[in-house]
Amino acid sequence: MNYAEKLTHLLRPQTEARPLVLDLFAGCGGLALGFEAQGFDTLGFEMDADCCASYRHNLHGDCIQAKLDAGYVFPKAQVIIGGPPCQPFSVGGHQRGIRDARDGFPAFISAVQQSQPEIWMFENVRGLMYRNKDYLDLILAELEGLGYVVEFELLNAVQHGVPQNRERVIVVGHRGEFHYPATQHLRVTAGDALAELATQVNDDSKFLTESMNRYVANYEKASSCITPRDLHLNRPARTVTCRNLAAPTGDMHRLVLPDGRRRRLTIREGARLQSFPDWYEFQGSEASCYKQIGNAVPPLLAYAIADSFRNYLGSTLRLDATSIKLRHQPAQMPLLEPDTV
Repeated sequence: MNYAEKLTHLLRPQTEARPLVLDLFAGCGGLALGFEAQGFDTLGFEMDADCCASYRHNLHGDCIQAKLDAGYVFPKAQVIIGGPPCQPFSVGGHQRGIRDARDGFPAFISAVQQSQPEIWMFENVRGLMYRNKDYLDLILAELEGLGYVVEFELLNAVQHGVPQNRERVIVVGHRGEFHYPATQHLRVTAGDALAELATQVNDDSKFLTESMNRYVANYEKASSCITPRDLHLNRPARTVTCRNLAAPTGDMHRLVLPDGRRRRLTIREGARLQSFPDWYEFQGSEASCYKQIGNAVPPLLAYAIADSFRNYLGSTLRLDATSIKLRHQPAQMPLLEPDTV
C-alpha cells in the first residue's frame, strides 16, 4: 500500500466502547483521530464552530462547542488530552505567555484537578520550553501538586511517519511507568505523501503571479535562504502552519510544476502532509479548512502517543485484552520504504 492507502487503513475510529478521553481545545480532531484509531472513545471541547463540525463529521466522539476556562465543569474520565492555545508561546503569537488572554492552561489544570484521570497529556509549540520556560515550570509544578509524575519530551512528527518536520513539546502526567513512543528510522517524503496530487492542475489551482514570484525571491534573499522555500518532494516538508498554507506570503508552501509554474497547496495536499486520511472531510470555508489543518496535531503522531497510553493503561489498570483490543496492525507500522535521497 502507498502512503495515502495506509493512512486510510490505519487511521479509522474503532466502534467498540473504550476508556473515555476528554479532548480539550480539540481543534478539528487530529489528536482525537489518533486516539480513536487506537481504541479510545473521545469527547471534544472546542470553541470554533467549524472545528466542532469537522470533529463530529469524521469521528465517533461528540464535540462540545465551548470556550474553556478554569471555571468550566468537566466530567470524569480516565484520560485527558489537549492542545492549549499555543499563540501565547509561539514566535508568530509574540510570546506573551502568561499575560495572554488566550492562555488555555488554567482550564487544562482545572480539568485534571476535577477529573483526576489516570493519565493526561498536552502538546504545545517548542517556544514553551525556551522564552516561556519559567511559565512551563509553574504549570508542571501545579500538575505535580495534583499527585502526578510529570515528564516532557520534544517530539518531531517526522520520526513517527509524518512527512513533515514538526517539533512539539509533549507533556505527560501519570502515576506509574510511562514510555514515550519509540521513533521510526524511516522518513516519508512530501513526494511519497502527495504522489499523483503533486502534478495535478485543475480549475481551482492557485498559481503564483510574476509579482508574487518577485516578492518570494526578495523574501528569501532578505531571509538568507540557502534553499528555496518551495516544497521539495524528495524530503519531508517543513512545518505546516495555517499561515503558510493559506496566506500568499513569502513563506507559503508551494509546489513547482514540471513546466516551472508554482502553485499553492490544496486543502487535500495540506491534509496529507499533516497525515490526515483522504476520507477526512473538513467543514467550513476554504480559509477555515486551511486553518484547521495547519493548527492540527498530525494524527499519525497522535496514534503513536495513544499507543503508549494504551500500553500504560494496560499495565497499570490491568485491563484485559478485550477492553483495549486493537485491530491486527502493529502500532509502529512502517509506512514506506526508506528515503534514499
